[in-house]
Amino acid sequence: MISEASPRARFWIDSLAKAGRAHFTSAEARQALGGTADAVRLSLHRLSKQTLIASPGRGFYVIVPPEYRSLGCLPAEQFIPALMKHLKLPYYAAMLSAAQFYGAAHHAPQEFQVMVARRRRRLVCGSVQVAFFFRPVIASVATRSFNTSRGEIAVSTPEFTAIDLVGYHQHAGGLDNVATILAELVEQLDPVKLVQAAATAPMPWAQRLGYLLERVHATDAAEPLRSYVRDRVHDYTPLLPSGSLEDATRDFNWKLVVNERVEAEV
Repeated sequence: MISEASPRARFWIDSLAKAGRAHFTSAEARQALGGTADAVRLSLHRLSKQTLIASPGRGFYVIVPPEYRSLGCLPAEQFIPALMKHLKLPYYAAMLSAAQFYGAAHHAPQEFQVMVARRRRRLVCGSVQVAFFFRPVIASVATRSFNTSRGEIAVSTPEFTAIDLVGYHQHAGGLDNVATILAELVEQLDPVKLVQAAATAPMPWAQRLGYLLERVHATDAAEPLRSYVRDRVHDYTPLLPSGSLEDATRDFNWKLVVNERVEAEV
């Protein structure tokens, strides 16, 4: 049997929701509810047990409306901006999650993917999972703002989404899935901005991205990137870093050892 939270705590949560608030901090709760820190913590714990609130981060809570009670949390895109602000941590929605905002993800990812400025553990809130990835040059990444029902979220531009997908392909369903997404994303790619995005990443990412773009017949998008690679790269690198080099062929344009057959899902 679940113990009921104090009527005062329940009333305060309901009043926040009616005012359009979707989140609060433990400090705000202590100030609003009074009493000892332990008493407030117990009230919040009871509200959590009733799935009225959830805590995706230490000292940070979200209010869970009835339509999301089965998740046990808000969807990630609805609380990540507020959580990152609470943590004072630069971020952007990345890779498969970013591709979804551009209509380029064939399958909904099982986790929401977020790039951050320092290493951070995976987050689990109810059945919502958030995976964090570290990008040291995050300040150089261009983003766009997308509206959610709880505000705005920062999402990497199509060009930076493409370069991240290639760089973290093992977390994006592999090179086949990355090529599939690129085929959907290509109409939104600016070839010049693609080079600018590549300049913030290791050179092999640009080489692999260019090769994959050609594989999905996006030669126009790949052309400036080819010039960028040709002017800077002299040594060959494997298409698949962990793959075998036995019987691999070589691609002269991208200076790649092609040790993986890539098939995009059309």
